[in-house]
Amino acid sequence: MSKTEQGAQFIERLERGLAALARLGEVRLGETPKDEVYREDKVVLYRYRPLELKPGEAPLRTPVLICYALVNRPYMMDLQPDRSLIRGLLHRGMDVFLIDWGYPDGADRHLGLEDYVLRYLPHCVDQVLTASGATRVNLLGVCQGGALSLCYAALLPGKLRNLITMVTPVSFQASDSLLAKWARHVDVDAMTAVYGNVPGELLNAMFLSLMPFRLTSQKYVHLLDQADDPAALENFLRMEKWIFDSPDHPGEAFRQFINDFVKDDALVKGAVRIGGRQVNLRNISIPVLNIYARHDHLAPPDSSRMLGGLIGCSDYTAHEFAGGHIGIYVSGAAQREIPPRIASWLRERDG
Repeated sequence: MSKTEQGAQFIERLERGLAALARLGEVRLGETPKDEVYREDKVVLYRYRPLELKPGEAPLRTPVLICYALVNRPYMMDLQPDRSLIRGLLHRGMDVFLIDWGYPDGADRHLGLEDYVLRYLPHCVDQVLTASGATRVNLLGVCQGGALSLCYAALLPGKLRNLITMVTPVSFQASDSLLAKWARHVDVDAMTAVYGNVPGELLNAMFLSLMPFRLTSQKYVHLLDQADDPAALENFLRMEKWIFDSPDHPGEAFRQFINDFVKDDALVKGAVRIGGRQVNLRNISIPVLNIYARHDHLAPPDSSRMLGGLIGCSDYTAHEFAGGHIGIYVSGAAQREIPPRIASWLRERDG
């Protein structure tokens, strides 16, 4: 086949794919029914409605509170009915709450980690206890939200029963992560002084630049092979909507996180201070389940694995998922593996 014929075929595939995408219209995300139970500033706490239990499952006594990252939208945990870790938890008897940090604006530029770890998160924990009638909470921290959850558990552990960290970066220097390499060459103090809040579009461009070919050109070329599969195209559009739905990051919290956690590796060194208080991971004595992804480029396994040697609890469990940072939420393997793993671990410690 000549290059001219190959080019014509490629154009025909491209036109067919674009036409198929146009026919799909708007896609919907995060459709599992939920109710707002608390609101403070931009922060909203949701409680998900119960779903039918899988055979052999029973309700857990202790509710689960999901603390997601500040840099993306939390509906990644509930992308669509058949790709929803939240639905997987509900089907296994968990009472699930989720913190939505919202879309910060200029009024939030001075919000720091103290506001999130010592104000919003404790207030949400209290509301979960009030709404559920429970005496303790299981905290599930995801990605950057896992780092916030570690700080909360070290400083205010009294209302927690168990802690789950999921694709959570603990040491950025131990793994020499791509994010750490990026941060070395960025003056974050100057960036936040100029921008105030760090624009979501800028953060999204930075994350895409960490793996530019795979996260840009390659995925669009592969899309052409799915032009005749409406379900695959809808999956693609949902992911695209999530990727580019990037909230601005409160400037002071971003400055603190990059300087302390990423550049200085201060969480590992016990040198993070929040609200004037030292965050010592040795103070975490409750059971911990640490779930990380083998092919994670944002929270590499070496970054997450070392948590077990830093905390003070004797009941520590690590679980490696054979996938990446996004696949751990939305892949078919994740739906089969992660919710039952969390459920079985929590059920053993639900007393």
